[in-house]
This record gives sequence, structure tokens and C-alpha cells, in this order.
Amino acid sequence: MIPILKGRDLDRMRTACRLNALALREVAAAVRPGITTAELDQLAADRMRVHHLTSASLGYGGFPYYTCISVNEEVVHGFPGPRVLNDGDIVTVDLCASIDGFTGDNAVTIPVGQHVDPAWLKLCRVTRDALALGIAQARAGNRVGDIGHAVQTFAESFGYGVVRDFCGHGVGRALHQDPQIPNYGSPRSGARLKPGMCLAIEPMINMGTWRVEVMDNEWTVKTRDRLPAAHFEHTVLVTDGDPEILTAVPADAPPCPALDLFDAVSLA
Repeated sequence: MIPILKGRDLDRMRTACRLNALALREVAAAVRPGITTAELDQLAADRMRVHHLTSASLGYGGFPYYTCISVNEEVVHGFPGPRVLNDGDIVTVDLCASIDGFTGDNAVTIPVGQHVDPAWLKLCRVTRDALALGIAQARAGNRVGDIGHAVQTFAESFGYGVVRDFCGHGVGRALHQDPQIPNYGSPRSGARLKPGMCLAIEPMINMGTWRVEVMDNEWTVKTRDRLPAAHFEHTVLVTDGDPEILTAVPADAPPCPALDLFDAVSLA
């Protein structure tokens, strides 16, 4: 059964997602050459506390950090640590947190410094645009497969690999709930979308092969060919009309020039 939110529960979900988006923006604004991924994770912990959020990652299945931070060829579930970000890297911050019984989930891939390879920046832009196309399909009456098909056909038109082993998901009272939302598939397939469904749509796109490997820590996922990957995610509400991006950047979020390249999701 796919949960349907309405009334007071939906208000709480909107609040959780707005605060998630604000916390993610604050962490992303701190990304720079010389900072460590552990420092970003601690900053995320601080910002969550300020916003009265509780990390949904910490302790989830034994995951030991507040956020997932993945660098370059790391696709998802990267462990924060002593790694120093260098000018030219790309780093994904995946932040999911809860308040008042509801959980938001969002992620963004951020260029580090001023000398990121243009091909890597293109990968980020295409992944961001693939997210927008997937979101545009999150409409009542459509099916889950319409989302994945939109993401897959767009990303593959650039020769990129669409990750098969991990996918988006429903989100709300729990971090992961039905339905699963693959980033590939056939149109008009899968569960039918209804107003009140909250979906974490999250394309994970690789510059090369779609194949990935899980590292010895049993969490961190890398591209098999060690080419870079990008990952963008929003929590989206299915409505009677246009999809509502619950983790859209709030008006009171701090400026972040690097993120401004990528996070203006258009449904046009």
C-alpha cells in the first residue's frame, strides 16, 4: 500500500522537506577546496540541530554518519571522513532528516572550486535536467514507469549510464517506503500515481557504464569503471495538477553560487 498524505500530515511533510532543503543548501554553500567530507558532515549535523531535525541516515541499517557524501566516482552512500576536497572534484551531499514524524530527502552534486572539467559539469547538468523531466511525469494518472522512462531516455541520449542497482522511493513517515522508483523502465508500467503520494525522485547517472560496485564498508557505491557520477534528488508531492517540489530551495536559503548552476528545476 502506497501512503497518501493529506491535511495535517501533509502540512508536517511540507515543513520537514522545507527544512531539509534549507539544511542542504547551508551545507552546499560551505563546499570549497580544502574542506574535508567529515567537516561537511559535522556542519550538516549542526544545521539539522538548528532546524530541530533528526538525521534519518544516522543509524539507518547501521549507517554511521549524519549524511551521505560521495566524491567523483562514488555514486551514493559515501562515508564522510578525512578526505580533502580538491579544486576540480564534484561532491554529492545527500541529506535526509525528520521532524514531527515525517522525513524529507534531497541530494545535489556540487562542483568544487573553479576548475571542474567541463565534461563533468555537463554530466551534472544532464543529471539535474533528467531529474526535472522525471518530476514532470509525477502526475496523477501517470505511472511510476513514466518517471523512470523519462530519466533513462534523456540521460542515455548523451551516452551516459543510468544506475540500475539503486532507485528512488516513496518517503514520508519512513525514509524508504513504497513505491520504488527506478530511473529506467517502460512508460505506462508500474504503480499508478495518485494525489497525496510523496516520492523521492533521484537520478543517479554515470559518465560511463551503468554498472557499479559496493565497497568493503558495505555502503559506499562506486562506478565500476571509476568514471564520475552525479546524483540529484527532490522529494515531490503528486497533486491534482502540477507536481509540487517539496524540497525546492526556500526563499530564506543562503546564496550558493555553485548550486545556482544546477538547482533551478524547471517543469517546462
